[in-house]
Amino acid sequence: MNKIKLKNSLANIINVAILSTNNTAYSETFIKAHKTLPFHIKFYYGGTLPSHLEGEGYLVKNRITNLINRLKYVFDKSLSTPELALKHSLAKNRIQLVLAEFGVTAADSLNVIKSLNIPLITHFHGADASEYKLLNAYRDKYLEVFSYAKKIVVVSRKMKSALIELGCPEDKLLLNTYGPHSSFFEIPKRLKKQQFVAIGRFVDKKAPYLLIMAFQKIVNKHPNTRLVFGGDGPLLNTCKNLVKIMGLQDNVSFLGVLKPHEVKALFTESIAFVQHSIVADNGDSEGTPVSILEAQAAALPVISTYHAGIPDVVIHKKTGLLCEEMDIEKMANNMLKLIENPELCRLYGKNAAIHIKENFSIEKHLSCLEEAIKKTIDE
Repeated sequence: MNKIKLKNSLANIINVAILSTNNTAYSETFIKAHKTLPFHIKFYYGGTLPSHLEGEGYLVKNRITNLINRLKYVFDKSLSTPELALKHSLAKNRIQLVLAEFGVTAADSLNVIKSLNIPLITHFHGADASEYKLLNAYRDKYLEVFSYAKKIVVVSRKMKSALIELGCPEDKLLLNTYGPHSSFFEIPKRLKKQQFVAIGRFVDKKAPYLLIMAFQKIVNKHPNTRLVFGGDGPLLNTCKNLVKIMGLQDNVSFLGVLKPHEVKALFTESIAFVQHSIVADNGDSEGTPVSILEAQAAALPVISTYHAGIPDVVIHKKTGLLCEEMDIEKMANNMLKLIENPELCRLYGKNAAIHIKENFSIEKHLSCLEEAIKKTIDE
C-alpha cells in the first residue's frame, strides 16, 4: 500500500524551471518565495538567457560538453551554444513548465523553450513592463512571448493596462500582487519613536532625494524627528551629500542593506513608512513594492505616491496617505499630519495590517501562482 502511495505521489510531482536574471538581488524577495512553490524546482539564473543552474553551476562547462550538446541537438542549428546548454539542461531535468521571472528573460529564452515545446508562464515585475528603451528593444520579442505563453502574470492594475497596450491578450493576463512574509504580521507593537523609515534601492524610480527634500520641512517644525534609510544603490552618495548640504546629518541615517530582522526592528520603533516613488526619465516604474506591503503588515501607515501598484495596496486616508508624484509640499504635509496625530497614525496602522492580511498575503500570492501552474500542466 505504501509503495502504491509513493508511486502515485511521484507521478504527481511537477518539474518546474524558474528562469531569472540573477540569484543574489537582495530586493527580489518575491523570487525567493517562488522557489518555495510545492513543485520540483530547478532554478536557473545568470542573465536574460540563464547561464547557471543552482547547485550545479555554469551550464557551458567545457568544449567537450559543447560538442556533445551540438551533436545531440544537431538539427538545432539556429540555437547558440548558451541556448543549446540551457536546452540540454531543461531536457535532462525533464522540465514540464518554465516560470520566467521578468519579461526579458522569457523573451531571450523563448527559442529554447519553444524548441522543447514546454509550456511557459511569464512573470513581469516592473522595469520590464515600463522602461522605454527596453520596451522598444523587446517589442517584437514580447509579442512572441504573449503569443506563446499560457499565462502572463502582472502585479498591478497599471502594469496590466500597459501590457494590454503592448499587445498582450487580456484573457492571458493574471493579476497577482505580491504578499509579505507572514512574520511581518507578528512584529510587536512597541512605543514608537518620532522616526520615519524608508527601505529600498537608491534608484531614480524611488526618488529618495525627493523624500529628503520633503523631510527637511518636517525637521524645521519638529527638530528631533528622524528619517532612517535602509538599502543601497547608485543614488546613495548623492543622497548623503544632499543631507550634508541641508544640514540634516543629525536627523537622517543611512544603514545600508539590511537583513529581515533588522528591517523588522526598524518597523517596530518607527511611526510610518515613507517612499516617494516616481516614473523615472527612462520610464522605469515600480511593480508593487514589497517593502510597502511588509510595512503595512507590520501595522505601519504608508506615506507614498499615486504610482504604479502603490494605490492598489495603500488606501488613501485609511491605511496611509498618498500624493501625486513630485509633490514635495503634499508629501511633507502628509508626514506632518501623522507625526502630529498619534491616534490617527495608530488607526491607519491597524487598518493597514488588517487590509494586507485579508487581501495580500504571501500565501495568497503563491496559491494563485501554484494554481496557474497546475492548470497549465493539466491543459
